[in-house]
Amino acid sequence: MGDDRRLRAVVALARGMAAAHTPQESWRAAADGACRALSGSFAALSVWERERGLLRVLVNVGNRAADEEEFPEDETYPVHQFPEIAEFLHERWLEGGEPNAWVETAAGPVADRRRRGYCHQRVAALRRRGRGCCVVAPIVLNGRAWGELYVARPAGEPVFHGDDAAFATVLASVVAAGIAQSERLEEARRLAFTDSLTGLGNRRAVDLRLDEAMEAHRRDGTVISLVVCDLNGLKKVNDSYGHAVGDQVLERFGSVLSRCAAELPHVLAARLGGDEFCLLAVGPSADEVVRVAGDLCARARDLEPGEGVACGVASTGDPIGPLRSARRLFRLADAAQYRAKAAGSIEPVVAGREGGDGEDPVVRLADRPPAPVDPAHPGDRRRIRGRRS
Repeated sequence: MGDDRRLRAVVALARGMAAAHTPQESWRAAADGACRALSGSFAALSVWERERGLLRVLVNVGNRAADEEEFPEDETYPVHQFPEIAEFLHERWLEGGEPNAWVETAAGPVADRRRRGYCHQRVAALRRRGRGCCVVAPIVLNGRAWGELYVARPAGEPVFHGDDAAFATVLASVVAAGIAQSERLEEARRLAFTDSLTGLGNRRAVDLRLDEAMEAHRRDGTVISLVVCDLNGLKKVNDSYGHAVGDQVLERFGSVLSRCAAELPHVLAARLGGDEFCLLAVGPSADEVVRVAGDLCARARDLEPGEGVACGVASTGDPIGPLRSARRLFRLADAAQYRAKAAGSIEPVVAGREGGDGEDPVVRLADRPPAPVDPAHPGDRRRIRGRRS
């Protein structure tokens, strides 16, 4: 019966991690599944940050002490306090052994310990937090020490024994497989929403964020602002210096855009495609966004080679009329950007701020139905805009 229970626990842990949608959910499923499987009262999952020489706690579950948060921002421990993570794996596993788990008790070292050294810090932590014992399992990912799985029981409960340590080793292997899957999925998500050249968000990321922003706007009037900008003279750069230099210009402008986005909270910097970029701000006032757009234009003028940027802004904080769809906000920002490019403006053109008579030509232009695209003219810029329909 014990084997059946443990088999079910392994299956439950694997299923829990497979069902996770985010890394945090995966970490919590791993720790919670291991805690249940080993009949523990507390569990933690930690990662070895090699560049910092620290074990960083990712998640704490179960009966947490007062100083233990579920997802701590910076709960770390020097690896030299826990030498088994580095020394055990590097000195014993690589000699032909296995990354087996081991047991710690608040009373001191256990008799069947198969590793060198004694971790006074961990024993002291057990006593301080009212725990009687713990089992620690190294997590190995892609042939390298990744971190550790830690499960504890309170003082007065039965102490973990050798079979528990062996089972924890199995659980750590299941957790490693789940983490590998989670990291692959997270990387796929990152690539799906990231422009490969600049590292900014892509059009898919903008659409997703804008859909969420529209819900907030309808619910409580949250201000949404969109800055659409087009690099001037990129074709000339490509023709004169080559596409490699043109890509460098795009990357440098992407860095400028990212820097400007950091001036306000809740702003997404993205490349829509080709020489088109945007900033999507959710929450800041229209005036704040226009100020940042002006700073962007000024910084873009310093990029060499290049001819600056044409920039259009549309915000629900300005008199642009009711916003019934994300498409209309794009059309307004696009129309403003067209006017900036046509006028050779070195400042952003802002929808809703053209005149005092309420007849903003930018708003009127954006509300017109789009003209048909002539396929005989592949350079027609409307072809690019058509992707936004």
